Formats: sequence, structure tokens, C-alpha cells
Amino acid sequence: MEALLLVLGIPLVGAGVLGLAGHRERAAEINIGFSFGTLAAAGFLTANVIADGPILVLHEQFFVDSLNVFLVALTAFVAFTTALFARPYMRIERDHGKMTGPRMRLFHSMYQLFSFTMLLALLTNNMGLLWVAMEAATLATVLLVAVYRTPASLEAAWKYFILCGVGIAQALFGTILLFLAAERVVPIEGAGLLWTHLDAVKGDLEPTVIALSFVFLLVGYGTKVGLAPLHNWLPDAHAEGPTPISAVLSGLLLNVALYAVLRFKVLADGALQTRFAGDLMIGFGLLSVVLAAFFLSRQRDIKRMFAYSSIEHMGLITFAFGMGGPIASFAGLLHMTVHSLVKSAIFFTVGHAAQKAGTQVMENIRGLVRVSPPVGWGLMLGSLAILGMPPFGVFASEFLILTTAMREFPWTTPLLLLSLGVAFAAVLGKVQPMVFGETSVKRLAHPPALIPVFVHLGLGLMLGLYIPPYLEAWYQQAARLIAGG
Repeated sequence: MEALLLVLGIPLVGAGVLGLAGHRERAAEINIGFSFGTLAAAGFLTANVIADGPILVLHEQFFVDSLNVFLVALTAFVAFTTALFARPYMRIERDHGKMTGPRMRLFHSMYQLFSFTMLLALLTNNMGLLWVAMEAATLATVLLVAVYRTPASLEAAWKYFILCGVGIAQALFGTILLFLAAERVVPIEGAGLLWTHLDAVKGDLEPTVIALSFVFLLVGYGTKVGLAPLHNWLPDAHAEGPTPISAVLSGLLLNVALYAVLRFKVLADGALQTRFAGDLMIGFGLLSVVLAAFFLSRQRDIKRMFAYSSIEHMGLITFAFGMGGPIASFAGLLHMTVHSLVKSAIFFTVGHAAQKAGTQVMENIRGLVRVSPPVGWGLMLGSLAILGMPPFGVFASEFLILTTAMREFPWTTPLLLLSLGVAFAAVLGKVQPMVFGETSVKRLAHPPALIPVFVHLGLGLMLGLYIPPYLEAWYQQAARLIAGG
């Protein structure tokens, strides 16, 4: 229990401390320190779960099992490496006049609060508290997206707030319906929203109410996942907010929102005993993959382009979980991991590239490999990795998803292959001249933080060649849980 309290307590305390001192010269180092403390606590919690199995503590309000423990570790890791990247990046933004002392304080404090809300959503056993955590994450992210206070960033934050606010309201209604269905069959008073109790009686839940509940929950949390046609907020939020926020949005928030959907899918599958929930996820996932792939070729802003790439990949992951079964669920979990690592690494390089060129317009970013070889090669390797080139982990997960689709849903295979091919051509065609073209770009005043880039890419490469046994065991156990095994 101590480890769990530390995982939640460290970022919450960090938000308070940085709310007071986030404008000071050493605020970035304090932010890194709290993020590292959260990562260490997450490692301690993970070790406890490996040794003792699932943990249910604090009057059953918090629950850690094979499905959420690796997501907790991944969230803490990406939050830490993003804090490392943010240190020089935000200093350059301050030197350019985009950030002031109060804005730096807001950025650092909301960053820690955002980490807290993500971890709270992952660790809670209470589906009502899960909704509260996702709503709190929305509010924290709105402030982070709008931190530059430009008309474009304020518009993006407002769009994010409205669309995700409507979505989270749908999720609230779905949660209420779930409680109504559970109230009659959960024997313990006050336990109607505890997932462990719901899972134990899922076969007795009223199917009609659960089906309606899942529709609202998928639409609500699917808005935060970025599933089409509910995705309109995501490209603007990525393009107008600070690049560290783009990294954690793609690497953390989308995963956590999808995790919420998966928890409810397990209950829906048990109550309905049909493919209703899975088919809905296949439909939304496939639409997202196709739509995002064809929007990629129309983008001129580099951050918007990779935002659409995130929509495509979250659609592919949702499609995998919709197919169900141990193999597809295993592939979905693997893809969640490698997408978080690789996409955040890409945004790290994109942030430095945009600072070097003074613009996010791709036509004006050229010759990165000549100005800064690590930034140029990091962007090139990250792009190849996210496009599914072997031997990176994205190739392995996409191969498993496609082969499962060929066997179970062959009609989807041509659409998936066409979309992946279009995305490959669009992204590679735009990234190649950015990396290798002629340039007049100047060097940065502060050396960029590139260790996180190559650590993330190295892990993405490792997961394509070799999955450590303990991680494979997590994936297999979590896949069985999602598949209802």
C-alpha cells in the first residue's frame, strides 16, 4: 500500500510545491525530481505486484492487476523522460518570450497535476472516481494547451474543453447507467461502482442497460482517445500547446482513456455474451485508421501531422481490442507500449526541430541532419519506427493485428493495408526533405535533451526483437483478462 500511496502522493505534492515555486530558476529540476520520484515509486509498486499478485487496498478503492500495472510504469516513465526533455525546451521558449514566470509556474504545476490524474485513473477501482480523474485531467490539460496565451492556443484549448467536456458528460451518463444495472446484483451496499465487484457479477448485469451504458462510455471516453469522428480537438491541441504536452497527450492521455474503455468492455462482454462491444470498437477503430491516414497527406504543420498519426494508431489499437482474443489483445497492448515510446520520442525531436527553424510549417524545416545530426536522425528513425518498419516494435504489433484480421475479419484487411500504405507514403514523403534537404537553420542556444529520444527508440527497437519474460507475462495475463479468459 505504501508504494501505491507514493505513486499518487508524489505528483500531487509536486503540483503543490511547483504551484508555489514553479517560476523559479530551478523549477525544471524540481519537476524532474518529482517525476523521478514517481517513477521510482511506480517501479516499487510493480515489483510488489510481480511478487504478490494483484493488490486491493484502502477499502477496495484502489486496485492494481496485470492490466494496469504496466500502464502505471509506462506512464511514470514517459512522464519522467518528458520532464527531462522539457527542461531545455521550455528555457528556449522563455528566451523567445513565449513563456513568462507565471506561465512557467502554471506549466510545471499542471504537469505534475496531470501526472497525478493519469495515475489516479489507472489505479482506482471505483468507476466513478475514474470518471472524476478523467475530468480532472481534462481541466489540467486545458490550462497546459492554453499556456502560451496566443489566439490560436486559446482557440485550441476552448475546442478541447468543449469537445472533451461533452464527451466526458456522455461517459458520466454511461457510468450512471452502469450503477443502475449493478445496484440490484452487487450484494454489498456502496460497492456498485467497484470494478472488482462488478467483474464478479458481470454475468448477472441487465444486458440492455449495459449495452446502452457501453455506447455512452465508448463515445465519452472515445472522445479523449481521439477516435473518429470525435477527434477534432486532438490536432489543434497538439499543434498549439507546448511540445512536452503533445508528447504526454499522445504517450499517456490517449492510453489512459482507452484503458477506461477496456475496463468497461470486460463488463459488457460478460453481461451481453455477444460481440456487441467488440464490433463497436472495430467500427470506431477502423474509421479512425482510414480517416487519419488520408488526412495525413494534407497537413503542413509537423505537429498536426503526427497528431493525425496518433489518431491512426489509437484507431488501430482500438480495432485490435475490438477483435478480441488473446493474440489481438496481446498485440493491442504491445502497440500501446511502443506507440507511447516512439510517438513521444518523435515529438521530442519535432519540438527541437521547430525551435531551430522558428516554425512548425514543414516546408520551412529543412536539413536537420546537417544542423543537428542527433535531431535529424532521431526524427528519421522515429518516423520509420512509427510507420511500422522492421525490426521496430510497431512492426511486430501491426503484423499480429493484420494477421488476426485476415483470419477473423478478412473484409477489414484491404482497408487496413491501404490506410497503412497511404500513411507510410505521406509521412515519409514529408519527413525525408526535412531531415536531408538544404537548410539555413541555426543552432539552438541551449543544447537539446536527446537522451530521452534514443532511450525511447531503443526500447521500441528492443520490443520488436525481444520482449523480456516478465513483460511478456504481463501482456499475456492482461490479454487474457481483456479477452475474458
